[in-house]
Amino acid sequence: MNIIEVKNLSKDYKYKVRNEEKGFLYNLFNEQEKVVKAVNNISFNVEEGETVAFIGPNGAGKSTTIKMLTGILYPTKGDIKICGLTPIKDRNKLAFKIGTVFGQRSQLLPNLPLTESMEMFGAMYDMDKVSIKKRINELSELFDLKEFIKQPVRKLSLGQRMRAEIATSLIHSPKIIFLDEPTIGLDVVSKKSLRDLLLKINKEEKVTIFLTSHDTEDIQSICDRCVIINHGKIIIDTSTKQLISDYVKNKNIIITPNVEFVEFPELSDGMTYIKKSKNQVIVGVDTEKIHTQKALQELIKDFDIDDVNIDNESLENIIRSIYEKN
Repeated sequence: MNIIEVKNLSKDYKYKVRNEEKGFLYNLFNEQEKVVKAVNNISFNVEEGETVAFIGPNGAGKSTTIKMLTGILYPTKGDIKICGLTPIKDRNKLAFKIGTVFGQRSQLLPNLPLTESMEMFGAMYDMDKVSIKKRINELSELFDLKEFIKQPVRKLSLGQRMRAEIATSLIHSPKIIFLDEPTIGLDVVSKKSLRDLLLKINKEEKVTIFLTSHDTEDIQSICDRCVIINHGKIIIDTSTKQLISDYVKNKNIIITPNVEFVEFPELSDGMTYIKKSKNQVIVGVDTEKIHTQKALQELIKDFDIDDVNIDNESLENIIRSIYEKN
């Protein structure tokens, strides 16, 4: 079942253009407008329980799209249904179905203990005191908040605050959570912890995750699907695994010897030495010129090998090349 339905969605921004050569009076009586299409006729659906990365370079239309999905912005044209509701017309009802977390903006009150912020949000969603207390206990257990839930939010570390932000956005058990750069500024350990928690709420509470992030580890760890937008248009909509499979052009084959390598024979076209040493050889493979299996067969024939590893090109490089191409 589709929980998000977007059809022919567009958002235009208009601004005045001045002709500096003509002077003030000309511009006063001859106003000209320029139209910028921030989002240009996009369509996509998201099924209940999906984990989707909605990504693109700065200015691609990501934030504008999310603001329309959540009812903050009115679309120039097109149709949106979120949980069967129209965001602009049913914004109050929609608030009970969705949660939002913006990595650079806190929704928590800095001087109140976390537990009081959560209670306040529960009350905003018309939850009774018993339900609020029960839900806070559930989220405290799920997100491991017990050690700091009584502390003022301003005293929390960034990693603790982001866990608290996501937990609070789930106080009313939403069907969808919109996440904008949720791991920005976090250290490696905190990022891993937060990603694991997001996967857990997706699995255990069946929460649909709609994520924007410039961190490719967020995308690869959390999201089963990637929707890539650029210049206001969707250019790719596919599974994360398929994206990597379709766009990986280079692989590194790492081989270690039974005995120390002595000779380094000439390689076939499409294969290049990245590292040559007596204890390890790394060969770069251009998969558009030679298949990985064939490259591996040649290396096994030419070298006395003890172990082999194959590294794919990083998702970051893949996405960067897609942005540059479009």
